Amino acid sequence: MAGRDCWWGKCKFCSWPSLYPKYRTRSPELLFEEIKMLVEKYKIREVMDDTGTFPVGNWLKKFCQLMIESGLNKKVRISCNMRFAVLSKEEYALMRKAGFRFLLFGLESANQQTLDRINKGVKVKEIEESCKIAKEAGLNPHITVMIGYPWENYEMAKKTVNFAKKLFEKGYADTLQATIVMPYPNT
Repeated sequence: MAGRDCWWGKCKFCSWPSLYPKYRTRSPELLFEEIKMLVEKYKIREVMDDTGTFPVGNWLKKFCQLMIESGLNKKVRISCNMRFAVLSKEEYALMRKAGFRFLLFGLESANQQTLDRINKGVKVKEIEESCKIAKEAGLNPHITVMIGYPWENYEMAKKTVNFAKKLFEKGYADTLQATIVMPYPNT
């Protein structure tokens, strides 16, 4: 894994300060070396990095450069978790060139009120645009949705279902994971 937890660190679902006090990353060089070893020693062909959110910015660019310059991008496919609205068309294209295939995006809800309440830090319109440009770059967007937030009514849940359906109809998403929200007592 490239890191531990999610660098965003503000969502109510993935950043529990008492459990995960600080997001940490490994160096892009160290992750590259590990993937190289897996390919050479075990002949693996795909890696799913399950870090809460794959690192972006200079970290991502360096990792992609290492994959491309070494030719490892032609031997292994990489999948990872990613946030909406943090990458440009060029960055998605670089990821594709570096061997990335599948990006798991936490859509959670198509209701802005819910996204704000869970501190998701994204606008509904940014979700569609991110899926679109990732798909245009040749990546396979996977979306996760959550239904059953205590404050949402039937119409709000239906809005999320219809939004996910629209992403599929437009060809912006390839796969879907759906979850029913089930809070534990005292949470």
